[in-house]
Amino acid sequence: MPTLSLKVNGKAVSGEVEGRTLLVEFLRDQLGLTGTHVGCDTSQCGTCVVHVDGKAVKSCTVLAASCAGASVTTIEGLAANGKLHPMQQAFHEEHGLQCGFCTPGMIMAAVDIVKRNGKKVDEETIRRELSGNLCRCTGYHNIVKAVQSGAANM
Repeated sequence: MPTLSLKVNGKAVSGEVEGRTLLVEFLRDQLGLTGTHVGCDTSQCGTCVVHVDGKAVKSCTVLAASCAGASVTTIEGLAANGKLHPMQQAFHEEHGLQCGFCTPGMIMAAVDIVKRNGKKVDEETIRRELSGNLCRCTGYHNIVKAVQSGAANM
């Protein structure tokens, strides 16, 4: 099996991967980064969103081998020095989560939305761009509020 080398959450990592290994499998099974969830295996739910070279991707649709040399950030890599990322803090403060299963993917998508659209991203844009992330526990009102609050503090 070929060896894959890349950076994950700022650290150089490597591991053997089959050609069909998905990025989400590599992160969860080989690196033990279980914050990236698998919800549907069909790219519909968004629980597996991570950043690859700064861009949000659904890691259940990306072959791990295609990330050779890339920089990957997972939900575990957002917090720094024991302090939550502003988007993580906003989801907590604005009650943008219930069971928490979709939350890592929502937060990773939200960070990407703000990076592309700016701190003053409007509700319509947030709702449209989060349409690929499903939450089965709550309405999206508090999630949208959390994204707006997090955006203001990023």
